Amino acid sequence: MTEDQEAEADAESETTADDVEIESEDAPAEETEESGFQAGEFVEVAYTARTVEEGQLVDTTDPDVADEEGVDTSEREFGPRTIVLGEGHIFEAVEDAIVGGETGDEGEVTIPAEEAFGEYDPDDVETLSAEKIDEDDRYPGAHVQVDGRHGYVSTIVGGRARVDFNHPLAGEDVEYEYEILDAVDDREQQAAGLFEMYLDVEPELHIETDEVEEEVLVESDDEDDEDDEDDEEEDAEPEYETQVVEKETLYVESTPQLTMNQQWMFSKQQIAQDVIDKVGVDRVIVQEVIDGMGGMGMPGMMGGMGGMGGMGGEEADLEAALEDADVDADEIVEELEADAADE
Repeated sequence: MTEDQEAEADAESETTADDVEIESEDAPAEETEESGFQAGEFVEVAYTARTVEEGQLVDTTDPDVADEEGVDTSEREFGPRTIVLGEGHIFEAVEDAIVGGETGDEGEVTIPAEEAFGEYDPDDVETLSAEKIDEDDRYPGAHVQVDGRHGYVSTIVGGRARVDFNHPLAGEDVEYEYEILDAVDDREQQAAGLFEMYLDVEPELHIETDEVEEEVLVESDDEDDEDDEDDEEEDAEPEYETQVVEKETLYVESTPQLTMNQQWMFSKQQIAQDVIDKVGVDRVIVQEVIDGMGGMGMPGMMGGMGGMGGMGGEEADLEAALEDADVDADEIVEELEADAADE
């Protein structure tokens, strides 16, 4: 082989090597699918949490454990919980352990005090006038509210009380035993699980598709006409027309237990909006079932909540309920006015 032939062969070899290298660089990396449950998914779990040092029960989904520990079961139903991973429904360390897991997986997670209920702070124990405490709660161990803070009375002597504002479990490491029971794909079960997570109440509910009249902005189909509009027409009020649209509605049965729930009373809008976002319905309507009306649902205080989170008006809900019941509102008003005139 001549020197020229050897040089040509070396050049071809370098070119081939470069091509291979370039192809290797440009080749797309293989995407690895994450296995197991991931953040944002609904999962049904069972768990029991106890303090590490004393074994004091912190929380459980097991009714037998609750019964053994003498927990009052009259205000809460004990059973597996439906949670949304990544939403802070349980301690982050437990969520992290569940993410990537499969149905049937079990485990234990120890949560240090600072990540559980906080470290114990001696400065949060204060001496104050017993007059700030309700007379019925002036005894050691009583749980009290003072200036918007929750605490418990450690000692009380004469007109002075020693109140501990630390969480009762502050300074305690917590051990969680959990089991992943199943994925939750049924949307009614998802909604019920969210209500129970927020309120410790699982109301009766169902999802229906309703036809609803809605005001829709009218837009011109002719772009050329829009270009020819003068300034006055551009400043004109937008036009709307009434259209019948389908909306998925989550109907929730109102009960005294739900109505009197403090969390629900103060946060119903936020809770309902979260259910709308996570379950994928268009609105939530709380209904009060009235005996003697054939099971007809009368809208409660909450009304219907649309996808934008606005609260529906009570008048509109009442009119819709009367229409469903085939009741003429004008006739009712006329009868009431006639009765008033006779009196």
